[in-house]
Amino acid sequence: MSRKHETEVLVVGAGPVGLFTALCLAYRGVRVQIIDEEFRTSAHSYALVLHPRSLELLEDLGIATDILRQGYRVETAAFYRGQERAGEMRFAECGGKFPYALAVPQSLLESLLEDQLRLMGIKVQWNHRATALSMADTHVAATIDKLTRGSCGYAVATTEWVAEKTMHSEAAFVVGADGHRSIVRKSLGIEYEAASDSESFAVFEFQADADLEYEVRIVFDGNTSNVLWPLPFGRFRWSFQLEHPGSKVEPRSKRRLTVPIGRQVFPHLTRDDLTAFIQARAPWFDWDVQQLDWAMEVRFDRRLARQFGRNRCWLAGDSAHLTGPIGGQSLNMGLREACDLAVTLSAILRDGAPLDSLDGYSERYSGEWRKLLGLGGGLTPSDQAQTWAKDCRTRILPCIPATGDDLANLAMQIGLTSV
Repeated sequence: MSRKHETEVLVVGAGPVGLFTALCLAYRGVRVQIIDEEFRTSAHSYALVLHPRSLELLEDLGIATDILRQGYRVETAAFYRGQERAGEMRFAECGGKFPYALAVPQSLLESLLEDQLRLMGIKVQWNHRATALSMADTHVAATIDKLTRGSCGYAVATTEWVAEKTMHSEAAFVVGADGHRSIVRKSLGIEYEAASDSESFAVFEFQADADLEYEVRIVFDGNTSNVLWPLPFGRFRWSFQLEHPGSKVEPRSKRRLTVPIGRQVFPHLTRDDLTAFIQARAPWFDWDVQQLDWAMEVRFDRRLARQFGRNRCWLAGDSAHLTGPIGGQSLNMGLREACDLAVTLSAILRDGAPLDSLDGYSERYSGEWRKLLGLGGGLTPSDQAQTWAKDCRTRILPCIPATGDDLANLAMQIGLTSV
């Protein structure tokens, strides 16, 4: 069975960036269709920090109040080198309406965005996968499979997602916010180049009777970068970089348990692993872990698309870039990209702006991401920089919970200049 749907913008991917893209477009009166191959919003909090600029963007859409009520304000980013506190950055010195970052579960952010879309009459089409895109002069034709669970027919009863029916959609533009395996990027034939080696982290989310006094703590220990983020309601997240992925405490062959997240699985970790990491890298964390909610090993690639799209297909968020988890830069930059794309697409669709108005989008964000990934520019120490900041400047850059001007202002507080 097949049917045809027409819209102005098809958004592929309903993570935070895709949902935000659709919402920004809808607020400008653009007709939007949004699809995702998953069956619901995220159940876990991968991306958990919203930068001050992101809070401003959410306020513009009228949803900042709800998320502020349920988030944890982070006013300071503190850096530790080994066991010693080496320096700090304070958001208040950056100015702006929100002198803090906000730690919040990704699941909450996605739910609020989806609810707002629903109020505007836009329903996310879950279990819908884009399988092919064909670009014409005036539109993009998309083939979309609606997925359902079907029996695999093996001796042991299992199910998998299969296509229930195929649909066709025509859109004036397509925005690919469909993550690192982006079908939109692949359809465009855009290379997704590695900026450096991938990094693996042991990630633990837990409850504890601790007080971090409204700060995130970033720990450089040996060759590893680690971070402790406070979360709302007495919860915390430690992310420890692994020097030898897959060999946390025991050989990988002895660790067969996995954690399912959506349609992916990740190696399972234990409370004993968390205790060992804390004792080795952050013995100053002497609060009792009351309950371990979940733990797993996750690999993070550092990649950058050669370009952010062309003609009528464009990329935003993880479909165009990936980096480490510490500073939350990929999500927050993705929100900026989404807003920029929505403004430009609206100008083309409503005000007759030329199609090549989008060319500057790719140039702007490609350039900024090259700096963030250390492929050009970076942080340079001033005469006021302390020795630790000079030594760690390349490691500090991806750990700063900011982008753009805010990143430059925060870096200056420890004597580093963004170039």
